Amino acid sequence: MSGASEMPPTGDGRPHRVAVLALDGAYPFELGVPSRVLGAADGRYEVVLCSVDGGPIETNAGFSVVPQHGPQALASADTVIVTPVETSRLTRKLPTAVASALALVRPGTRIASICSGGFILAAAGLLDGRVATTHWESAELFRAWYPHIRLDEGVLFVDEDEVLTSAGAASGVDLCLHLIRTDHGSQLANHAARRCVVAPFREGGQAQYIERPIPEDAISSTSATRHWALEQLGERLTVEDLARHAHMSARTFVRHFQAETGMPPGQWLTRQRLARARDLLESTDLTAEQISLQIGFATAASLRQHLHAELGVSPMAYRRAFRTGGSSS
Repeated sequence: MSGASEMPPTGDGRPHRVAVLALDGAYPFELGVPSRVLGAADGRYEVVLCSVDGGPIETNAGFSVVPQHGPQALASADTVIVTPVETSRLTRKLPTAVASALALVRPGTRIASICSGGFILAAAGLLDGRVATTHWESAELFRAWYPHIRLDEGVLFVDEDEVLTSAGAASGVDLCLHLIRTDHGSQLANHAARRCVVAPFREGGQAQYIERPIPEDAISSTSATRHWALEQLGERLTVEDLARHAHMSARTFVRHFQAETGMPPGQWLTRQRLARARDLLESTDLTAEQISLQIGFATAASLRQHLHAELGVSPMAYRRAFRTGGSSS
């Protein structure tokens, strides 16, 4: 899921301040992701690492990390990112020190989590009434502890405007690129992705990484057909067209496709078309009608309907948010 809300302005021209909360049992990789990815966005973000008491934290890799900031950094943050810890360190209720630190976060501050950091947000009551995600291996425990929260372990991240959650490890990269894309548009997000040598946007969701009790048939793959489909987005592609290209029956193709991407072919095609539409809205003066023809939607009305369902905005509103000087669409 994704949103199109703009980054809250700092008002004084300073970079958007991001406080990364580190807890005992942290994974070192995820601790460094926000600084590395957001730091590749040409100075748009200031990223600081903090702990709940200002002291060092133990990682799960046999060494400690000494953050330069204490919990006060949360009070001045525009965005807070809660990093994950080993599940053995999690508790259903927040430790007092963690609760006190999170209480310093100003109302309206954007807050996000990576992997098991979602448990922290859930225990703090920040996910009540929202959709959330976490690592698929922890989904059963999450549901047992927080049955009132709607969990979707099949996606890489969930954007609920002011609160975002992401799945395990590398999905923290996806989340941070999404923050850049939401705040500043696809061009800067793509630039940051290139600097980090990662994909700007990963296809599918977490479902493609979930271990299955019965091994999938690896003889056939839909990857070549997906690559072909991206070159044919302007055409009215059907499942039968895709299956024919993959030399499979439609039923077999759909089964393989969903196992590999985590979604049906039609949903995947719509997402690719919307991604292309967003890029064209940001980088060209093409009208909604012209863009619709290029990406395979039957009419501009269809583009508007899909974009509104995905992001809650019209093509014109999206262009105004992410590009200046564009023509009306």
